[in-house]
This record gives sequence, structure tokens and C-alpha cells, in this order.
Amino acid sequence: MNWSIAFEPLLSWMWLAVLLVPLALLVLASLLTRQRGAWLRLAALAALGLALANPVILDEEREPLKSVVAIVVDRSQSQDIGERTAQTDQAVEGLKERLARFRQFEVRVVEAGRSDAADDRTETRLFAAVESAFRDVPPSRIGGAVMVTDGQVHDIPGAPVVNAPLHALITGEENERDRRIRFENAPRFGIVGKPLDMTYRVIDTGGEAAAVDVRVSINGEQVSVQRAFVGQEMPLQITVPSAGRNIVELAIDRIPGELTDTNNRTIALVDGIRENLRVLLVSGEPHAGERTWRNLLKSDASVDLVHFTILRPPEKQDGTPINELSLIAFPTRELFVERINDFDLIIFDRYQHRDVLPILYYDYIAEYVEKGGALLIAAGPEYAGDQSIAHTPLIAALPAMPNGDVVEKPFYPRLTELGQRHPVTRGLEGSAQEPPRWSRWFRQIGIDQPQGEVVMKGADDKPLLLLDRKGEGRVGMFLSDQGWLWARGYEGGGPHVSLYRRIAHWLMKEPELEEERLTADGRGMVLDIRRQTMRDEAGSARVITPSGETLDVPLKKSEPGVFTGSIEVADIGLYQVGNGDLTALAHVGPVNAPEFTDVVSTENVLRPATEAAGGAIRRLASNGLIGSGISLPSVVPVRGTTEAAGRDWIGFRTTDDSVLRSVSRVPLFGGFLGLGLLLLALGSMWYREGR
Repeated sequence: MNWSIAFEPLLSWMWLAVLLVPLALLVLASLLTRQRGAWLRLAALAALGLALANPVILDEEREPLKSVVAIVVDRSQSQDIGERTAQTDQAVEGLKERLARFRQFEVRVVEAGRSDAADDRTETRLFAAVESAFRDVPPSRIGGAVMVTDGQVHDIPGAPVVNAPLHALITGEENERDRRIRFENAPRFGIVGKPLDMTYRVIDTGGEAAAVDVRVSINGEQVSVQRAFVGQEMPLQITVPSAGRNIVELAIDRIPGELTDTNNRTIALVDGIRENLRVLLVSGEPHAGERTWRNLLKSDASVDLVHFTILRPPEKQDGTPINELSLIAFPTRELFVERINDFDLIIFDRYQHRDVLPILYYDYIAEYVEKGGALLIAAGPEYAGDQSIAHTPLIAALPAMPNGDVVEKPFYPRLTELGQRHPVTRGLEGSAQEPPRWSRWFRQIGIDQPQGEVVMKGADDKPLLLLDRKGEGRVGMFLSDQGWLWARGYEGGGPHVSLYRRIAHWLMKEPELEEERLTADGRGMVLDIRRQTMRDEAGSARVITPSGETLDVPLKKSEPGVFTGSIEVADIGLYQVGNGDLTALAHVGPVNAPEFTDVVSTENVLRPATEAAGGAIRRLASNGLIGSGISLPSVVPVRGTTEAAGRDWIGFRTTDDSVLRSVSRVPLFGGFLGLGLLLLALGSMWYREGR
């Protein structure tokens, strides 16, 4: 109940002044001259003024509002360590019980760290949760906030987020020990096959400086073990193994008494970049399709091309002196003996044996393939003739012998059943319809006993494109010289660029074109798995999570030769994926997220923020308590600028805000009472004046 007096004048204040000021002056003059009856005149004037001003007694009924207190609960992954979850739950329940005793407080519990937001999964963002809890609360009603956390908070602002006490209750034990490893310098890109310099550091919180063994793995395979000194920045040199994404992982062993081994390993993602691939193209003679291979390889920015065309074979010697010829001599010894291993791919385009190359050099080429080189034969009619390179020692590296047939009739190149799955020809534009949406060819070379994989067929379903492995190397054979028809746009042309490029890059062991390949990648908090295979089924993928849990992910056919699967995961970190004898690694979530860089509970991080807000920071597992037992401070309501924390208590401010429910009004000069008082004053004055 609140009593107050208000005025509701019968006339405006201006007209009241016009009416009463002259009368007041007359009364004042009579007082100054000490005339008889002056005080009665003053009383009559006052009664008249009050009657016109109409004073009213207001009786307001108000309901007091409550102060809003936020309990911000840290549910990040670091809170799962040891007894922290149990301590957190006990503290939250205890705080709610203590605050429920006071009718002045409205309690809001906000949990942070378990939402689907990327920031919540990678960082502990408690101050954002505080702002969210008070978003709809006027500043005068904010009573304060208390955080229940391990102290590892990553969004501490430069100034207090609310003008109210902020307290922190720290979970975990004092003097915890944890050892972790992190990269200090990790370049994002590296040249394939070249050394890459990196640095890292091992940190041991609560331990002594010592030397530890660090296991270095690249793409899941351990490559070395290094000795590192705790606290010192250590150098690391690796060799980038392949193009595309490479995962470099450093790991250390867990020690007794350590909090967790989650941060005992760290990764860096390095994108491997190939230096330009070197290709040697040897054309046996000028022909209509000679420039097709040359133009394609010259247009590829990742290829350095060396091209020779045999314009003057030995049988064309006519006695012209060498110094009068404008032709460049074919450097056979330099190319096929001294520098043959410098080339990533050798292409023989309609080449035949005419003693340009010594017979021994074919042995060198076959040996080059056996040791890991790549060879492509783009065959024409010469391959079926007496001077075919199949009649040289190169036959050891070739996937098929010619049978002497040269088929001269129109046909559509088609994919075989294997070709529909093989990454070189899979999904080739125009192959999905019958007849294929590309032009016909008119010549094909016959072979016997093909080896390797026949991925394209031609006239009478005979092999057209063969891909084979020889030792550590690879060989391809194109049994037609009519590909230039696609390049020239005959009958609409065909996908010669993608086909030729895939053939060349498969021969040079491009990882994306491997027949059997398993890859995995993180997309937000989803793990995507892709399996390339020549088999009819891929089965399920076996996934090992960062916590060691094993999951099975079914792989479903998405296109011929490709099976995919996805699973939404909860943990950030490195996932191991296996299918058959293939394995892959994938990192889900941000690399080396702050949530895992330091997991030791601490009071030092939040202390400046709580002190600036007039609050306190307390460790729950104190006073010698063991395990999940906690020491919870008492809760005290405080007002205004009073201290909000003590040795064993924390305080929250109360508010003076209220809500008006109803108002009762009683006019003082209303009705007979007001009329009687006014008549009494005027009558007294009249009586005195009449005497």
C-alpha cells in the first residue's frame, strides 16, 4: 500500500494563477499592514485555492518484482573429465535450493556447450550465455549470475556484460596434471615429394620438464618417432606424400595421473601440390590426330610437355648434309638413357620401330615402367604391321599383342561393364544413352589376349582402351587413332578432353582416379565417407571415433563404382575409417579446437572478470573434500552497492521495481466535507468583516 497526494485542478493552473494571485496580494498587504481579520482572509483564500486545486489522496496497490538470477552451466566436453559432471550437477541443484528460499529471486538456468552451433562445440562460450539469459530483463532487475564451470572459458569480454555481481564456481580438483601437444607453425601447403618444415611444442601442466617421445604419422601411417623436450619449440621436417589433403598427426603417450589423452595428439592439414608433371610425347609420323594429344597436354597447366615428331626416319636418308637440314636430331640417348626417370609419362603416338631407337633402349623403357613409370600407346595401323613396337623388347611392358587386323568400319566407342565403374571412364559425358551421344570412329586395331582392364570397346565389341599395371608402373593402350574426330567436332564430337586427361592422370597415379579408394571428410559435424571400388558391393565402413567408440556406417551405391555414407557425430577430432583393407582419416570440426587445447580446471581465467563485476570465484572441491563432494557457498540477498561476496557466501542484488495493480483516489475537497470547510472559512471572514 502506497499513499500519496496529487492535484487535479478544476481550472488550468494558468487561470488559477490569474484568479488567486491578485487575491493573494491583497491578503499579503493586509498582513503587512496588520489589519484586523487578515488571518481569516488568508484562511479563506487558502480554502478557496485548495478547493480549486482539488487535492486527491491516491492509494496505490503495487506488486514487487523479482530480481533475475542466472545459473550458467558449462556442459562442454572438458566438463566430462573425472568428477566434474557430478560436481556440476550437485552445485546446480544446491544453488536452486538456496535461491528458492528467497521470494525476491527468479532463477534461470542456462546450459552452454551442447548445442548444435559450431561455436558451442569448439569453444566454451559462457558470457554469451549470460547475455542470452538477461536479454529480455531490464538492467534494474538483473540480480547477478553464477557460472558452474571448470574455468576454461573462451569468450571473456573486455568489460562486464551486466551491471550486477558475477560469481564462478569451479569444478575439478586442485593441482591437476595434463600433458598436451600442439603445432606452433604448420604451413597450409607443401610440394609433393619435397621436405616441409614445421614446429611443435609439448606442454606439461603440473608436471616437471622432461623429454618425451613424439610419434609422427602422415595419413595414418607412422613415419618416425622424435625426442622432444617439454616446453620447448621443437623442429619437425616431413615429406609431403601425395597431392590433395594430407593429415600430419603428432601423438604422445598418456602418463599416470593425467586428466585425459584427448589432447595428447594434434593434427595439421597440409594440401599437397604437385610440381609440374613431365610428359614425353613421341609421334612416329605426322597424322591427322597428332596435335590432339599435344594441344591437350599443352593446355594443362600442371604438365610440362616435351614433344618430338619423327619426320626423317633412317630409310629416308637422301644424302643431304646435316648442316643443311633444319630438323632437330632426335636426342635418343639423352631422353631414354640419361633422363628417362625424369619423366612421369611417356606417350608413343603411332610410333613404329624403324631403327630410330636402338633395340636396347626398348629394354630401358620396359624397365622404366617396371620401376614405377607410366607408358601410353596410342596405336594406329603401324601397331599391326611388321615394324610394330610389339616386336621389340618393349613387349614385356605392353598389355596386348596385335593380331594383324585393322578394322575399317564405322562404330561407336562404348564403355564396358568395367568401364562404367572405372574412374577413368565412369560418368563420361554422353555415355549414359544408346547409342552414346558422341561421334563414330572408323578404324580400330585388333589384338589377342588382352591383359589388365578393358574399359572401352569398339567395333564388334573388341577391346578399344586397355589399362594395366606392370610391376610398380602403369600402361595404357588406345587401339585407335580416331580420337581426333571428337576434337574436330565431327558428328557433334565427343568428350576427348576429359577422357584423354583422365587416362594420362591415371597413368601418373593421380589418387582421385584409383579404382580402389576410400576417402572421408568432415562437413560441419557430419562425417562423409566415399568408397570407389570395382566390386558390386562395398559393405559397411568401420568408424573409430576420437573417444575410441566403434561405429558401422552402411555404404550405399550413389553411382556405378561409387558407394557413399554419412553419419552425424558428436565429438570433434580425428576419425579413423576402414573398409576392407583400406583405411582413411578424417577430421570433423575445427582443427585443434580451443575446447581441447587446455583442460586443466583453473580459477585464473575467470578471476579478473568476476572481480571486475564485484563477484567471487570459489572452487567446489575444496576444504579437503574428495571425489564428487563439493563445498557450496551460501546465498545472500544484497541491496544497492553493498558487497556481494564474503568468505563463505555469495550475494545477488534485489530490485525495487514493482508492478502497479490498482489505484484508489479520495478527493480531499470533494462532497459535503469540502463544501463545509469552504463555507466555514468564507463565513468566518464575512462575519469578521461585518463587524
